[in-house]
Amino acid sequence: MGNRTAAGRYGVRLALALALAAALPWAGAQAVSADPVDDATVVDGSSRLLRTEKIDDRQLTMHVYSASMDRDIPLRVITPADTSAPRPTLYLLNGAGGGEDSATWQAKTDVVDFFADKNVNVVTPMQGAFSYYTDWRQEDPELGNNKWTTFLTQELPPIVDAELGTNGVNSIAGISMAGSSVLSLAQSAPELYESVGAYSGCAMTSTDPGRTYVRMVVESRGGGDTSNMWGPVDDPAWTANDPYLNAEKLRGLDIYVSNGSGIPGPNDRLDGPGINGNVETFANQIILGGAIEAATNQCTRALADKLNELQIPATFDFRPVGTHSWPYWQEDLHKSWPLLASSIGL
Repeated sequence: MGNRTAAGRYGVRLALALALAAALPWAGAQAVSADPVDDATVVDGSSRLLRTEKIDDRQLTMHVYSASMDRDIPLRVITPADTSAPRPTLYLLNGAGGGEDSATWQAKTDVVDFFADKNVNVVTPMQGAFSYYTDWRQEDPELGNNKWTTFLTQELPPIVDAELGTNGVNSIAGISMAGSSVLSLAQSAPELYESVGAYSGCAMTSTDPGRTYVRMVVESRGGGDTSNMWGPVDDPAWTANDPYLNAEKLRGLDIYVSNGSGIPGPNDRLDGPGINGNVETFANQIILGGAIEAATNQCTRALADKLNELQIPATFDFRPVGTHSWPYWQEDLHKSWPLLASSIGL
């Protein structure tokens, strides 16, 4: 009875979030699809570094051609404080907008300053909007050709390692949509990562109400079709990509998972960071951000129970307050960093 009651509450919260998503704007502008790279640019058709653009002494943009997606993927990179020796890499993923909008780690947090004294490469893809950073079954008319598991776990790491002179040791972390994706990516290539940080994600992606959340992101927000991603709802690809059902594959990784409750906290005020007196933004964060965070909280608690049942060690931080918003994810990154850093030898 208790489980059914909790599931009912979760379903109500997801339904509320869906309704609000249609009525209210969300952080950032609508993502824009990138054009494929000109065939003449890529001589042999293989994934490769196309060019590097320097931003400042510690930041650059790498443009990498993905053979599986046939396009140029830009990546924002923060280089280590000391490059005299090979350093590890943190792959830090954006949320539903994929970095194609204004809601990015660089724009919304202190990520550049935070890593100013740290000896790690930080690599953030700036595409992948509404894709769940997974391999899609077929090209989508709205969201294009998405093979993100292939790109992030097979094509990109050798290029990053060669260009940045890394030591080949990696961690991965992400928020919201990517808070689910990083768990699935770690399960797809556990030998690639030493640790994973998931902030405000929903690991239960193949069953309702979690599946409803996936559809909200891909279809309601992104205009895509989930059947092009993992097939119809009864297709085995849905369960194959469900981090909760595949939790055993997380064994051996250092795991940090965080989630707020959805109840407004210290960052949820009219003069709060990122709100700056804007009433519409304030309402968006309190109402929609609160509903989504309350829903993902239930997902995260289920994952905690699952890992405990499997006796897989993990650190869970259930914040008593906080909405689905960037100030809390900045705090999550800071709080999870000691575990992530330790796992990659820092």
